[in-house]
Amino acid sequence: MTSVPPTVAAGLALAAVLAALAPDPYPIDGYGRTGIRRLERQRLIADGTLPGTKPPPGALLGWRQIRLHRVSPGTPPVDLDRADPDLQRRVEALFRSRDPNYGFVLVDITPGRDARVARVQSERRFMPGSVGKLTIVAGLFAELKRLFPGDEEARLALLRSRVVRGGRWVVPNSHTVPVYDPQTKAFRSRTVQETDEFTLFEWADHMISASSNAAASVVWKEVMLLRHFGSAYPPSPAAEQAFFAETRKSELTELAVDVVNTPLRNAGIPEEDWRLGTMFTRGATAVVPGSSSYGTARGFARYLLALEEGRVVDPFSSLEIKRLMYQTQRRIRYASSPALADAAVYFKSGSQYRCRAEEGFECGQYRGNVENYMNSVATVETGDGRVYLVAVMSNVLRVNSATDHQALATQVERLLAPPR
Repeated sequence: MTSVPPTVAAGLALAAVLAALAPDPYPIDGYGRTGIRRLERQRLIADGTLPGTKPPPGALLGWRQIRLHRVSPGTPPVDLDRADPDLQRRVEALFRSRDPNYGFVLVDITPGRDARVARVQSERRFMPGSVGKLTIVAGLFAELKRLFPGDEEARLALLRSRVVRGGRWVVPNSHTVPVYDPQTKAFRSRTVQETDEFTLFEWADHMISASSNAAASVVWKEVMLLRHFGSAYPPSPAAEQAFFAETRKSELTELAVDVVNTPLRNAGIPEEDWRLGTMFTRGATAVVPGSSSYGTARGFARYLLALEEGRVVDPFSSLEIKRLMYQTQRRIRYASSPALADAAVYFKSGSQYRCRAEEGFECGQYRGNVENYMNSVATVETGDGRVYLVAVMSNVLRVNSATDHQALATQVERLLAPPR
């Protein structure tokens, strides 16, 4: 697939035409390609039919402008275990006054330069949280390739046409998702219901953009069905029910782990660096029991690098996953840094915190005192042509980790920006 090279300057030119664009995770002009219904609402916002909030300048790329940076033949490989001395020294200075409970990798892959790497405790394991949903989307595209090895349009057609009901897989859940009816133009942002029906593309989008746990369990289930039924996919409701009812729990767990982890291994991410083992809702784990999950900043960075090299399944799949990660919605955590407002950001984050009573301490969201995991991965493309990858994991107790990651993003951008 050939794409127009993305630059934020081109995105700003698009902004002059689409001045009323409002936030959305998949590029704003992607409705016709994906069938994601809420994008039609965004188109209406863009032409002034509906009101909306203008996104930051870096959020205005079209889907044709997004490309992979390291797929050209002869591109030298990047050794993530070999740090650039100067960049390593400067990154270590960022963490010198920070709590030690971090894992971090920075990879500068700016075109026209040699790649540079810096890392801090990159092999340390943390709970992956919702960043683990990137393994599910990789599993989805891997099974689509297995079903249609030489037909990329058939893969897109299935994503657009397969309608899936939430059912027991979506409970309980708390993340809201955007629900839009193009006929009535009714719109709500709400939690997923068991009776909800979305296309497979929409479920995948909810999983990545809204970080919906309900959507993650539904997509993971569909990946298992793709593997099991193959050319007979999609199964009838009766066949699907029989498969989950009659297959031994241990076999279901083995299949679930295989379909989302094998694409990581094939992309060069070893099990020691990243493993996803448990679905994201209790309704799902009641059907498919879970196993251990963990991740490292090195594993996350390897994923971002493999995307840019077209090795997460294949170049077509890597590019579609990168589009799903493009952040034009309200930016949060690491991606919310004002220093990144003019940059295109491809992003996924996750958090998990727990609290207990502690005198003199008020627990809150992202401020746990028992555990306080906050993980972010980001590919950043700046207006001056810089491209860099960041993977950050932390478990710093009693601090607002969302704010801390935002501050770290500002510091990293300042570190890499050319002197004025």
